[in-house]
Amino acid sequence: MTMLLQSRAVFTLGIRMCSTHVTKGLLKDTVRPNSDMSEFRKVFSKAKHIVIITGAGVSAESGVPTFRGVHEKWRKWMSQDLATPEAFSRTPSRVWEFYHYRRGLTLNKKPNAAHLAIAECEARLKKQGREVVVITQCTDDLHRRAGSKHILQIHGNLMETRCMSCGDVTVHARNPICAALKGKGAPGPDVPDANIPVDKLPRCEETDCHGLLRPNTVFFGETLDSHILTKVEKEMEVCDLCLVVGTSSIVYPAAMFGPRIASRGVPVAEFNTNPTPKSEYFSYHFQGQCGTTLPPALAPHESEVTH
Repeated sequence: MTMLLQSRAVFTLGIRMCSTHVTKGLLKDTVRPNSDMSEFRKVFSKAKHIVIITGAGVSAESGVPTFRGVHEKWRKWMSQDLATPEAFSRTPSRVWEFYHYRRGLTLNKKPNAAHLAIAECEARLKKQGREVVVITQCTDDLHRRAGSKHILQIHGNLMETRCMSCGDVTVHARNPICAALKGKGAPGPDVPDANIPVDKLPRCEETDCHGLLRPNTVFFGETLDSHILTKVEKEMEVCDLCLVVGTSSIVYPAAMFGPRIASRGVPVAEFNTNPTPKSEYFSYHFQGQCGTTLPPALAPHESEVTH
């Protein structure tokens, strides 16, 4: 019960945090998830409002690094320790070098089969009066580039900046984002900090502002955008099918989204390379690469009317 209350509190507050705890006794009795694709397809064919929750596993299949595994460290620091408001306040140059490195890795990546299947499904079902909404933890913008329209980016967008002074949010797809970062950000453990003067870091271009820019992503320990969370809550309340795709289900509050939907009796299907701490709460689990398992799951059903 304590863990349940803590999880609900984290969702309510919208604080981004990482946990390896496996929540037991959560929201409903657990059962072994089904892996029958034909049965899932029947459920899919009847759904009118589908929510697809995506995580870093989807992006990883496009070659985008995650905060875990081989990219858990950048130089000698843990990635999750750099992506914090405290780190940005203490060493903005180091954090900007880190994000410059991540932006460079992301900019040349392309949407994969999973991204494209989601976007195609959304466009196709829209013509049938059905809705597909993507709730993503990914910050790489690959869903939009794949063609998805209805996207809720709960952790922000790596290609955007936010001014620390005036709050202006701007898309910055150019690389480097400022001259001082050119050639910087190498990840090797022996690479020294560039120690870029703060006035040479990315600055606001709004008239009479020139404030320091930061990545428009949600750092660990920060509160998620309340407007985005309100929209997420609404989608969780009205959807009649949910897919949880490529997420480890250990980063909160997103880890609670699928189980919260399942607690309403709504079918939830998990697509992942491995079982997760939340697999037991879902109706279906399809193991494998998302780019392999998701396209046939979202392909046109024989009952769909073609136009």
